[in-house]
Amino acid sequence: MHEIADRLLAAVDAGRTLVVATAISIEGSAPRTVGTSMAWDGEEVIGSIAGGCVEGAVVETCELVLADGAARTVEYGVSDESAFSVGLTCGGTIRIHVQPLTEALAMQLRRGTAIEVCGYVDTPPLDRRMIIFGAMEFSAALARAASAMGYRVTVCDPRPLFATPVRFPTAETVVIWPTEYLTTTRVDENTVICVLSHDARFDAELIEQALALPVAYVGAMGSRNTHDRRVASLLERGVTAAAIAALHSPIGLDLGASTPEETAVSILAEILAARTDATALPLTVLGGTIHGRRSARVAP
Repeated sequence: MHEIADRLLAAVDAGRTLVVATAISIEGSAPRTVGTSMAWDGEEVIGSIAGGCVEGAVVETCELVLADGAARTVEYGVSDESAFSVGLTCGGTIRIHVQPLTEALAMQLRRGTAIEVCGYVDTPPLDRRMIIFGAMEFSAALARAASAMGYRVTVCDPRPLFATPVRFPTAETVVIWPTEYLTTTRVDENTVICVLSHDARFDAELIEQALALPVAYVGAMGSRNTHDRRVASLLERGVTAAAIAALHSPIGLDLGASTPEETAVSILAEILAARTDATALPLTVLGGTIHGRRSARVAP
């Protein structure tokens, strides 16, 4: 529920009565994960519970719950003769709990506290943060795309003419010297740092600082020549080869990206692959299930 909390609460504040369907158990292949929710108010769907696989049938159950207020649990799977008729062709089994969105549940969503659904505990999403150094078109495209992926984005640049809220409407903008900002801002293991402006005045010092922090990812934009100069500067500053090996430079995956928007996809693809320890290879060359076998212990 937490992943669509903003939309759920907006609907509640608008006076709409909702029921929420939550995936509480998934076995085998499925496009979404346990805990994914969608809601229904009799007219409009909020969210997506199984990538479209069984949502038509789930809406029918939502209608029943909307009518009588009684929660229900339904299951669709490969052994169910009706599975294909409702669109579950991916070969998995999914169990879904449908319940009214009560005032108590809405309050938990507002507070950001964990919600228990039939033995599954839905916790608030991690506070993933992205810090982008350098205010340019590539930064604007990356900030927009990262915000859409749920990152809390900060753009830092010492030039007030470029780092403006108008240019970066989805991000926090900070006008300060980058190395000064990085020594004062709070970071953690869910923070990613993207250095997109290779300014010789602070590039090596900034990356040295970033590599010493307990963050999830450090990437830096630049050509091969810029990368070579960057590595040489880092070595001169005493940064170890092991630390430099953790730097993603040149930043991004080899997708043939050229425009700012394409480059943003390349960068975010590398960040996601690094976060999940994925291969970043085409699925066509990989065997086995796409999402792996996942399950969650639920109440009987």
